[in-house]
Amino acid sequence: MVADIRPLAAVLVSAVAVVLIVASHRRPNVREGWSVLAALAKFGIVGSMLPAVMSGTVFRWSLAESTGIRFLDGIDFALRADPLGIFFALLASFLWIFTSFYATGYMRGLDEHAQTRFFASFAASLSTAVGIAFAANLVTIFVFYELLSLVTYPLVAHNEDDEARIAGRKYLTYTFFGGGVFLLAGTAMIYWLTSLVGQGPTLAFEAGGTEALAAAAQAEPVYAQTAFFLLIAGFGVKAALMPLHSWLADAMVAPTPVSGLLHAVAVVKSGAFGIARVILDVYGPDLIHDLPLDVPVVGEVGLNVPVAIVAAFTLTAASIIAMRKDHLKRRLAYSTTAQLSYIVLGLSMLHPYAIVGALFHIPAHAFAKLTLFFCAGSIHVETHTDYISEMAGIGKRMPLTMTAFTVGAAGMAGVPPIAGFVSKFYMLIGAGYMGTEGMGGEYWLFAGALLLSAVLNIAYFWPVVYTAFFESEDRHNAKPFLEFPRGGLPRSYSSEEPTDESVSADGGEPSVDGTESDDTEPDYEYAVDKYPSDHTTADATARDNDEHDDRDENEDHDGDTLHGESVGAIDHHGDHDDHLTGGPPSGGWSRTSPRSESTWLMLAPIAIIATGAIVLGVVPGYVVFLDLATEIVEGVFGMPFDRLADIPFAELVSEVTA
Repeated sequence: MVADIRPLAAVLVSAVAVVLIVASHRRPNVREGWSVLAALAKFGIVGSMLPAVMSGTVFRWSLAESTGIRFLDGIDFALRADPLGIFFALLASFLWIFTSFYATGYMRGLDEHAQTRFFASFAASLSTAVGIAFAANLVTIFVFYELLSLVTYPLVAHNEDDEARIAGRKYLTYTFFGGGVFLLAGTAMIYWLTSLVGQGPTLAFEAGGTEALAAAAQAEPVYAQTAFFLLIAGFGVKAALMPLHSWLADAMVAPTPVSGLLHAVAVVKSGAFGIARVILDVYGPDLIHDLPLDVPVVGEVGLNVPVAIVAAFTLTAASIIAMRKDHLKRRLAYSTTAQLSYIVLGLSMLHPYAIVGALFHIPAHAFAKLTLFFCAGSIHVETHTDYISEMAGIGKRMPLTMTAFTVGAAGMAGVPPIAGFVSKFYMLIGAGYMGTEGMGGEYWLFAGALLLSAVLNIAYFWPVVYTAFFESEDRHNAKPFLEFPRGGLPRSYSSEEPTDESVSADGGEPSVDGTESDDTEPDYEYAVDKYPSDHTTADATARDNDEHDDRDENEDHDGDTLHGESVGAIDHHGDHDDHLTGGPPSGGWSRTSPRSESTWLMLAPIAIIATGAIVLGVVPGYVVFLDLATEIVEGVFGMPFDRLADIPFAELVSEVTA
């Protein structure tokens, strides 16, 4: 372990950028320039430590060693760059570079208010995310974990309307108060448990688990089990494990770059990263496996099994819910809930291959999901369209964007050669090893959940691709996965030009009562939700006015305008597609070339991140993230990765002796 200031510098560089961004509020180009420079500097600092960390060096900075200040006995505010920390920090700092460019194009494209506050909060979020990555102990990670909730609150509540404020309060309630309380309680219990052994209390992370905790668990197994589940619950809030997930979909009222930050880079990944720290560096696979719960009727099960069951349920249920969402960003939100549970499930299966798959799924999901959100934001800026049912034929208006969306969707479904296939393949191998070694029939169920969720991913992403590329504006007829009220009826997305009154295009019933309707909306209740995105665009307002005819037509509505100007009035290219309402304009979408469908500030990041998702899947062995994942597993199990497949799992983990 080498004393070095670079872990601290990586945290502080974007914190300094916050001051510079605020000071440059009157000069937008300079303000955004600080964001890009900070992103490049952060990535450079993190990257400079990578070669040494890959060779086994750990860089550490300690407040106590630098200043003599220590909180309590055994508690030090310290940062360290180890393989797992570098893994997360490298991903976050790399993606921030392109998100900075994209956010500039997005915020300017919509002429958003409070842009200085937005970019300052964005930089602060990345500072705290890297602090979480380099935290050396549970106290340090708790401090940055709570700070992350605080600095991202202005981003979630950016629109400043009632919906945004409600979403912001819910976000803080879940992540800051709920998750923070669980995490603090679990940390306090670990501190007390490790104080019972002779070496004194410790909260430091150790690859393979803390030896002091393993010793203390022999005397107080119930308290050790309780602390484990408190820590998992604390980090599980941001990882959106059910039933702690509902804040995530509501946070979609934030601008799309924030959604990308929440779902792909910082917030939710900090929860998954925290769970990885608990499983790999606090308890360790051996203690988790050999500290069983006595479950009535079932018997003894390892601590990992309940976590894996919750993750398997979450990824299945969230995928089913996503199928019902017509609002694109909310469909992506529930997709994120499901995909994060892949990571938690892989970690909780404890097998080396499953752990590698779970870790590799962090960047695989980040690249694919950031692509999807970038595409959703570009669609919103250029066409003010947020609902899948209004995207028929939009592929000709935005060919590059929708092609990139297809790449991201394939990655989420685990379709080769996109990165998601590699990570899910590793997890399936791990589940198969555990099942064949007689570790429990539940591991075959976990493998089944992984396969089922992959099918469901195709079920809720394919309609978006199909609608964009294979349907026309004048003959749109949505084809839901399941034709019943809760899954979507043949015309539940509505169509201005219904097909023949007796036969619908997909073979379902023509309507609920067997007759056509002149209304653009169906007579029955929508089978999909209609929550607004980013801000209430004119199309959502029009629907609202139809439902409330007695509302004063001159009344101001939250989100209808930005500083008195209609959102839809912004025209980027003089294109008639930039109309006031979502969906195709009269006459249908105009055909554009990939180079002219949006600004380069948005198109370039979309193309680069989508390409990155492909590269991760095509040549994973040449990408540093897979090497880091295998090195992390080698540190946990204490042997080369190529030997781990030849050793039964029961021999890899040691028993907690009495």
